[in-house]
Amino acid sequence: MQSAEQRRPAAVLIGPPGSGKTTIGTLLAGHLGVGFRDTDADVEAVAGKPVSDVFVEDGEARFRELEAAAVRAALEEHDGVLSLGGGAILDESTQEALAAHQVVYLQVKLDQAVRRVGLASARPLLVLNPRSQLRKLMEERRPIYERLAKVIVVTDEREPADIVAEIVKGLA
Repeated sequence: MQSAEQRRPAAVLIGPPGSGKTTIGTLLAGHLGVGFRDTDADVEAVAGKPVSDVFVEDGEARFRELEAAAVRAALEEHDGVLSLGGGAILDESTQEALAAHQVVYLQVKLDQAVRRVGLASARPLLVLNPRSQLRKLMEERRPIYERLAKVIVVTDEREPADIVAEIVKGLA
C-alpha cells in the first residue's frame, strides 16, 4: 500500500482559462515521467456530458459539486500532474485540501488569455461578453491563486518547454 506522501500529485496546476494548464500539464507530466489528469475531464466522465452541458442543463451549482468531488478524488488517487478547472479553487474545502500539495499557479495576462481561449469560446462562464467576463474572473480569483501557490509561473509570450523548466526548478 502506498503512503499518502507517495500518492500525492507531483504538481497541481491552477490558473484561469487560457493560462495553459492542459498544455503545460501534459508536457510537465511527460518531463517528470508521470501521468496527467484533468479534473474537468473527470467531471465530464461522471456527468456523461461536456462541462458546458453540465452548466447549461444542470446549473453552475451542480457543476461545482461535481468539480469539488473530482478534485478530492484526484488529490487522493493521482500521483502525477493534476490540472484543476479555473474555478475549482473557489471551493473552501478544495482550498484547504490544496494546502498540503505542490500547487503551481500559471499566471497569464488578460490579452494572452483571450487570445488562447478565443472570444467564440464554448466555456460556459464566458458566454456573454467573454473578454469582460474573463477579466472579472481573473481579478476575483487572482488573490486565491496567489495564496494557494507554492510556485507562480508567468506564461505570457513564453515557450511551453521554458515554462516546464521553471516549474521543475520551482518544485525542487
